[in-house]
Amino acid sequence: MAKIYWAGQSCFQISVSNSKENSADIVIDPFDKETGLKLPSLSADIILVTHDHHDHNNVEAIKPAQSGVDPFVINGPGEYEIKEVFVQGIPTSHDDQDGKDRGKSTIYVIETEDIKICHLGDFGQKQLSDEQLEKLEKIDVLMIPVGGKFTIDSAQAQRIISQIEPKMVIPMHYKIPGLKMDVDDVAKFMKTMGKASPTPVDKLVVKQSTLPKDGMEIVIMQP
Repeated sequence: MAKIYWAGQSCFQISVSNSKENSADIVIDPFDKETGLKLPSLSADIILVTHDHHDHNNVEAIKPAQSGVDPFVINGPGEYEIKEVFVQGIPTSHDDQDGKDRGKSTIYVIETEDIKICHLGDFGQKQLSDEQLEKLEKIDVLMIPVGGKFTIDSAQAQRIISQIEPKMVIPMHYKIPGLKMDVDDVAKFMKTMGKASPTPVDKLVVKQSTLPKDGMEIVIMQP
């Protein structure tokens, strides 16, 4: 089981339970105040940083989930296992020029006992390479940027979603109140997908038994 909270931009807190004895809190891409947003009080056992930009790497703001135990910070490609959570970092580009404009970024795949979550970070490629796609099989929940300008836009996001074919999609990195960045709002993405905007939720509980059996669900979260 995974409980997902969105803090805005690309920042999520994911609480996973593998058993009665073992659980872990994961924070992805904490942002700083230059974004115009206020980062809520978050704690973590594991921190994932997709790339070294101020709206994704405010590691110092995250408190330890366990007193006296610093969070395990992952800030690039590789394979890791912490507290029975398997994390795979996959190299990608922040732009469609092999990183020449905005540098590199990292896709993270998080696997717990029965849930597979993918966070695309500031993905900028027009499509996933075959090598990347091989590592993104059977994704349950996909967190994907849709705001354009600095990442893929809604039309490009639609193509990436069709490549991955997740069961559930959570859009991120789009315009919300307070954000200083000039990006599109989520309504443009929903129109591109041909779907009505669902009621936003402030917490998402994901279990394998409650994931869509057929088709795909889009979940809009609110910080």
